[in-house]
Amino acid sequence: MSVKHPIIAVTGSSGAGTTTTTNAITHIFRNLNVDSAILEGDSFHRYARAEMDMEIRKAQEQGKHISYFGSEANDFGALESLFKSYSETGSGNVRKYLHSFDEAVPFNQMPGTFTPWQELRANTDCLFYEGLHGGAVTDEHNVAQYVDLLIGMVPIVNLEWIQKIIRDTNQRGHSREAVMSSIVRSMDDYITHITPQFSRTHINFQRVPTVDTSNPFSAKDIPSLDESFVVIRFRDIPNVDFPYLLQMIDGSFMSRINTFVVPGGKMGLALELILTPLIENLIVKRRKLIGQLDWIDNKE
Repeated sequence: MSVKHPIIAVTGSSGAGTTTTTNAITHIFRNLNVDSAILEGDSFHRYARAEMDMEIRKAQEQGKHISYFGSEANDFGALESLFKSYSETGSGNVRKYLHSFDEAVPFNQMPGTFTPWQELRANTDCLFYEGLHGGAVTDEHNVAQYVDLLIGMVPIVNLEWIQKIIRDTNQRGHSREAVMSSIVRSMDDYITHITPQFSRTHINFQRVPTVDTSNPFSAKDIPSLDESFVVIRFRDIPNVDFPYLLQMIDGSFMSRINTFVVPGGKMGLALELILTPLIENLIVKRRKLIGQLDWIDNKE
């Protein structure tokens, strides 16, 4: 962890709703005038799309499984090195994974490939990561140790599958059968690499639908936020002003001493109310350290 070069990470599996949190944090950055370096977790996949398809076929021929959740398909060492480098120097090398033609055309590349590695912009206020493995820990690598604010997005698993199936079929052109096969193939890696991260997070946002999701593979649409509650668990976050949150968010309640529940439609408000002071605290500490006292005086 680093006061001078803080790292904020939103972690959750594909389809978990990390984009919702990313949008809220981007809005907070704008309000606080924070210049962040943005990092997408897919940048640290080990293989381009065509290469990954080949690795999947090879694994199947050997009776094995490989998925984007696991260490075989991701370079945890490179991600750990970047986090370490940024926390120490505010710099590091990054690239971008191009998911679609719209993303790939400006680079004159094909979808499913990577842009060249390049150095991060200098003098950013923080590094913001969104992806699968912001809290990853293995026998060889510890990504989580460098993260100053680790946020988990964790819908209950049936909702997660519904979101993934509908997103990958509607937006990425995959067949429903292919997505279902991917979910089954990924389960070992999900249990080994994704789930344990949510015991390391400082805050988890878990969306729980209030409609029937008992068969996610037959779902035709994603339950809306208004058809959900969001369970928010805090760990190692001092001085959370729960009375203030209860007053500000209609319909909210405490289910445990460290657990706050809000109506799904209030999720955006909850994100901003909870995360704004935490992010501001990181930035104030950084700017005090580097001598940007005018910014702090203006805020006060």
